[in-house]
Amino acid sequence: MCSPEEAALLRLEEVFSATLARINSFVLQPLLEAAPEPSDPWGRECLQLLQQLHRSSQQLWEVTEESLHSLQKRLRHPDSISLESLLLLHSADRVLQVHLEYLESYTSCVAVQAFQKAVKRRREYWQGQRKALRQLLSGMNSEGSVGTALVQALRQPLTHHVQQYVFLLLSLGDTVGEHHPARELLVHAATVFGNLQSFMRQELDQAMATQALWHTLSSRLRDVLCIPAHRLLQDSQDIPVTVTPLRAERVLLFDDALVLLQGHSVYTFDLKLVWVEPGQDGCMFHLLTPEEEFSFCSKDPQGRVAWQWKVTQAVCQTLRGKRDFQVLGAGLEPSEPPTCRCGAYTFRAEGRFSQATYEGEWYWGRPHGKGTLKWPDGRNHVGDFCQGLEHGFGIRLVPQASEDKFDCYKCHWREGSMCGYGICEYSTSEVYKGYFQEGLRHGFGVLESTPQTPQPCRYTGHWERGQRSGYGIEEDGDRGERYIGMWQADQRHGPGVMVTQAGVCCQRTFQADKMVGPGVLLSEDDSLYEGTFTRDLTPMGKGKVTFPNGFTLEGSFGSGAGRGLHTQGVLDTAALPPDPGSTRKRQLGLGVFPVENRWQGVYGPFQDFVQAGCPGDLQEALLGFHVQSSRELRKSQEYLCCERTHPEDHAGRMEDILEELLQHRAPEALQQCLRKALNNSLHPLGKLLRTLMLTFQATYSGIGANKHLQGLAQEEVKQHAQELWAAYRGLLQVALQCKGQAPEEDEDAETRELHVHRLVLPLVLPSFYSELFTLYLLLHEREDSLYSQGIANLSLFPDTKLLEFLDVQKHLWPLKDLTLTTNQRYSLVRDKCFLSATECLQKMITTVDPREKLEVLERTYGEIEATVSRVLGQEHKLPMDDLLPLLIYVVSRAQIQHLGAEIHLIRDMMAPIHTGGLYDFLLTALESCYEHIQKEDMRLHRLPSR
Repeated sequence: MCSPEEAALLRLEEVFSATLARINSFVLQPLLEAAPEPSDPWGRECLQLLQQLHRSSQQLWEVTEESLHSLQKRLRHPDSISLESLLLLHSADRVLQVHLEYLESYTSCVAVQAFQKAVKRRREYWQGQRKALRQLLSGMNSEGSVGTALVQALRQPLTHHVQQYVFLLLSLGDTVGEHHPARELLVHAATVFGNLQSFMRQELDQAMATQALWHTLSSRLRDVLCIPAHRLLQDSQDIPVTVTPLRAERVLLFDDALVLLQGHSVYTFDLKLVWVEPGQDGCMFHLLTPEEEFSFCSKDPQGRVAWQWKVTQAVCQTLRGKRDFQVLGAGLEPSEPPTCRCGAYTFRAEGRFSQATYEGEWYWGRPHGKGTLKWPDGRNHVGDFCQGLEHGFGIRLVPQASEDKFDCYKCHWREGSMCGYGICEYSTSEVYKGYFQEGLRHGFGVLESTPQTPQPCRYTGHWERGQRSGYGIEEDGDRGERYIGMWQADQRHGPGVMVTQAGVCCQRTFQADKMVGPGVLLSEDDSLYEGTFTRDLTPMGKGKVTFPNGFTLEGSFGSGAGRGLHTQGVLDTAALPPDPGSTRKRQLGLGVFPVENRWQGVYGPFQDFVQAGCPGDLQEALLGFHVQSSRELRKSQEYLCCERTHPEDHAGRMEDILEELLQHRAPEALQQCLRKALNNSLHPLGKLLRTLMLTFQATYSGIGANKHLQGLAQEEVKQHAQELWAAYRGLLQVALQCKGQAPEEDEDAETRELHVHRLVLPLVLPSFYSELFTLYLLLHEREDSLYSQGIANLSLFPDTKLLEFLDVQKHLWPLKDLTLTTNQRYSLVRDKCFLSATECLQKMITTVDPREKLEVLERTYGEIEATVSRVLGQEHKLPMDDLLPLLIYVVSRAQIQHLGAEIHLIRDMMAPIHTGGLYDFLLTALESCYEHIQKEDMRLHRLPSR
């Protein structure tokens, strides 16, 4: 059977449903229909509130009807329909939400006096409805205003209804046992509507207090502050409080804002961005806002507690985004609002952020974390902030005067200015990739314009306070020349080398972008000019020309009356031909640009990173980041984003990197570890190598592929290998320190040299090999041409004729290796003798590692001796007199192209430890073969027809 409480609930729902229907018919619909469309904005606002109240009332009636039907079914079929099937029990939260929506709509109308204003527009109509209202509202005073009667007509049924809900649900709960299936639902529903009852009382009181507030304010202040969502929580006229340094005449605490009134001025502070300093005693407490700090002082500690408690809870409520039950009720423990928040704020004070709107994360009144800044002039900044300043990675767009043009900075920032690595794309189509300090280019960086610009240019080098300064490379695409040298204050200043697309190069001293003093000028035909010359590399003034044939011309040079060069001097035709090493192979820049100082701007940030202990959060700022393509650059501008490795991953990755270094310290394991690191663009060593590759290509590729720069290039590669080894050692020391282990002792120069040539140089040489070997090819082009001609002539000889021609002793000829057919003779067999040694030597060009090339040469020597020992039937060690002709034979049959370039690269890159050893001996023998094949008589003496 059903309980009396259930029957009482049924009657309660029937009464409330009928009341709501009458309210809709006699109050809300007439309010909406009888009144004309208001013409003023505030009247339209009130009309919208009444419309919303009507919709909420309709929803409340519908859910009441639904609850009524569930009760009716229960009463008709108590045996088949369980208690927990009642809507009030299984959907208590849904019923609650409908009540809250109605309550919010109603209190909004009350707070802004929407009923009174609606009645005022149709006063005569509502005077005639007093009798109908008196039927709805018991105890209505006939003297009271119709507006007040409307307020009571909508309030009284709701409060009575919720009160009865709580009473009947509690009573019903007492009638069921502890283990009844509906027990938990009943307790929950009673609790929910009990909270709603207290919350309604509070909300209604706040709405009435807010309504009363508007009568105490001027019309101007009322127009500014009267917002339907506002609810007055505290007024300084009720609990006096003074505010400093802004001496406000009145302080109003709303549920979403703190308002300070001073004369006709209104200062409004969003509670989402108000921080209350905790733990304060006495009569004073402090508030922080994004731009100001206030002290609130009350007359007594009780007043301070009341204000501080209410402000704190109002902040919590605002951050939660809704008005909670009993937020300002008595006896509750106050909750502390979070210090880290999200919000939007427009800065008003003068400064860099003036008029800018910041939206993002905050900490104690300052932007802190991720956020976005937008200025009225179109500037945007998206990135990381710390204590109110840009700090960390950020992207900034700065619009330019021309339409749809802007500068885009993707940089690391420190305390409000660009500091560390960044990529900047300018509206002029220039792109800068490099380092900044205090907002200016500083350190290493590359500034490049697109090829489509009228004067395409690229600078790779060092900067100081926004200007090119130190060692740098500039390529002028319009003039077809490259400058390699020193800079100061954005001008060429100090020693420099210029290389042109036509192959002409020079070395000269510059001062304030002008050439001063004598210099050296080398033309493509190997003519050498020593003296003064113009910016266009035309001899001018006193100088001396040394021609390739040895003739010299010394005197004064200048421009003639027409075109061409005018000279007056002495031509010496009796001079001996110059040494090729002094003119054709003359190297520029050696000793002028100390190799250890050239790229300190690249090494420096890595050294700073190591000295700081390799922190993951500084890895991008110090070692840079990579944007893969021009499409990614455009995307980053359009969407204010940058596709980078997540900075959060850097700390974990560095721990793994350091751990891996500790686990691979044995030589073989170490080289594999270094190879993996150098091939990884995200590894610190890999990043460093790629930057060094960029500088190398900027210097020696394209126009810079000039034979007179070979010396600079080869010593630069060696220096890079040394710096990379030092970088590895630095990382290793950090790894040991992190594990609490003792650091390794410093290496002596000999040990360091050995490790560099054995472990690092073979790994990094492939990264520079293309440009480096091209310089060797150009430098030894003439010798290689003679060598190639000699090889071509020697290839005409059959094997036995060539062995005879080279004066190889006949008892060393490997004739037993030759298999003849019936019609063949020994004298006609070609490319069969010493075949294993020939094939072995050909493998020299399959590797770029000098040590591996020397090992190939050693194996070739072994193959020659093995063949001779097999021919003689006993082990035989070849003396130099026998080895050289056999090696010449093998070299001529191997036909290695550019052997001169190969030999000299091996010689320059060979580890010093091999000097005077077997490898040095074998390389000297190969050089002798190379020189012997070049000789003039070798190409003309004894042709096969003879």
